Amino acid sequence: MTDIDKQLQFIIEIDKLKNIFRRNYIADGLRNENSAEHSWHLAMMAVILEPHSKKIDLLKVIKMVIIHDIVEVDAGDTYIHDKDGLKDKKQREIKAAKRLFGILPQHQAQELHELWDEFEEGESNEAKFANVLDRLHPFLLHIESDGKAWKENKISAHQVYDVMAPVREFPELWQYLAKQVESACEKGWLQNDEKI
Repeated sequence: MTDIDKQLQFIIEIDKLKNIFRRNYIADGLRNENSAEHSWHLAMMAVILEPHSKKIDLLKVIKMVIIHDIVEVDAGDTYIHDKDGLKDKKQREIKAAKRLFGILPQHQAQELHELWDEFEEGESNEAKFANVLDRLHPFLLHIESDGKAWKENKISAHQVYDVMAPVREFPELWQYLAKQVESACEKGWLQNDEKI
């Protein structure tokens, strides 16, 4: 099999990401978002919110956010508040990464797998920013959809603050988030069990 055959096979295989639906809704609240839409939106957020980052390689961040959920083709999406699903999430995703990136020619498989690993480890400036975007994006959609998924899943302010903790490294984004959480509690979208 030639490199182009492998590359095109990979491209078709990851089309399945469009069928992986997340718990959160799109902004209008009419349907759930899929993981491919989420990844695209993160790439756009990286471009727009780059001024709030800490000296990053923007192209690297874009690559990270585009590939970070490809593993969900095999592993499915794990809701961030699903304690049982989170127990084996890492193992499911490692297995999926090996299979999916393994479709590509060796040099590309290695590059994408390394970027995926870096995102998961969350240590570099790029990975920290990408992870913050990954948490901030569904948060924004929760706000825009009047907390629909939060209300359905009985999510509390405490749970949101726990999940959003990495955003604290980005003061302007954190300030925005905190105001929105307070407003969501006042509107009854979140259970108000904690103040920051």
